[in-house]
Amino acid sequence: MKIQEWRPLVTDETRNWLIAHNGEPLNPQVSADILVATRGATEPEWWAGDSADGHQLTDAATDWIETIANGEDPAPII
Repeated sequence: MKIQEWRPLVTDETRNWLIAHNGEPLNPQVSADILVATRGATEPEWWAGDSADGHQLTDAATDWIETIANGEDPAPII
């Protein structure tokens, strides 16, 4: 599932957190919400894996979220 598909499925709190903390490791609640929305699936286009601080999104996903935060229409992540 692509980021543009799961983003509408997560809570408002998660969407707001992703914008406010863009580029940071995901907190456990945000990670859990994304994994529920994606039914546990991760895509290498947006899921960079784990670090000591938590799950990470890719640079492409971070850029995509930044575009949303700027009120722009992002290109889909393929």
